[in-house]
Amino acid sequence: MTQNSGNAAQSGIFNIGGDLTVNRLGFGAMRVTGEGVWGDPADRQEALATLRRLPDLGVRLIDTADSYGPAVSEELIREALHPFDSVVIATKAGLTRTGPNVWIPCGRPEYLKQQAHLSRRRLGVERIDLWQLHRIDPQVPRDEQFGAVRELMDEGVIRHAGLSEVSVEEIEAARRVFPVATVQNLYNLTNRKSEDVLEYCGREGIGFLPWYPLAAGRLAREGSVLTEVAARLGATPSQVALAWVLKRSPVMLPIPGTGKVKHLEENVAAAALTLTDEDFARLDEVGREEWRQSQAARD
Repeated sequence: MTQNSGNAAQSGIFNIGGDLTVNRLGFGAMRVTGEGVWGDPADRQEALATLRRLPDLGVRLIDTADSYGPAVSEELIREALHPFDSVVIATKAGLTRTGPNVWIPCGRPEYLKQQAHLSRRRLGVERIDLWQLHRIDPQVPRDEQFGAVRELMDEGVIRHAGLSEVSVEEIEAARRVFPVATVQNLYNLTNRKSEDVLEYCGREGIGFLPWYPLAAGRLAREGSVLTEVAARLGATPSQVALAWVLKRSPVMLPIPGTGKVKHLEENVAAAALTLTDEDFARLDEVGREEWRQSQAARD
């Protein structure tokens, strides 16, 4: 049996930058593009239907990037949902694309500023509510990249700013230049590389957007603690993994993505799941062990 009804409002709320209120369970719009996050989606109407379903399901935060497509995701979001009366669109720049599954950092200040203006135009907004540096380019002094973000804020192009795939030290360096409202790092039940970053964000009131939040690794196999909890709750292992992420921290803003309405509805239904403290602790323990084993296998 699968938990198949819910509303993102059941995930609770978070104020991005202190004044931009969203329901904590958001949506990642990378998968509304073609294979390899390149070009148009295979089923354009289904992708648009998925985006249009978001407000009905209480999803208020949509995460995208100029590089998804490239440009395709932002354009579809505008077509489906503009003028964004009930949703917050967060976008990113800092990665260039030359083909499917190819991602090349580019943090030159003039490029970042150009891309923010292009995103604003594609989305059809006066100001981008949340704009995130997709990667810190190692070939460009990071303070120059942070300075470009500061200029975009001062010029009114963006309202709030965030970072993606960064360390605590990098967040602190950026905060000396501009207020960091969000951090978007890989994080899920079995990938704990960013545990220290999450703890830092929790202490500082910075929104943490975990990408790939549904992953559960070997814990999704039959007979695991995850599948046992899922069976008891009448949910899928992925839904329980997402419910665990939501319970992990009040600053957590997971953004599971899909290009299909049915899958979207299943993801949002996770907001209706209530994990006991005992179940949360058991899942946390086996998730940490899975992470330790994966790291040991790499060493």
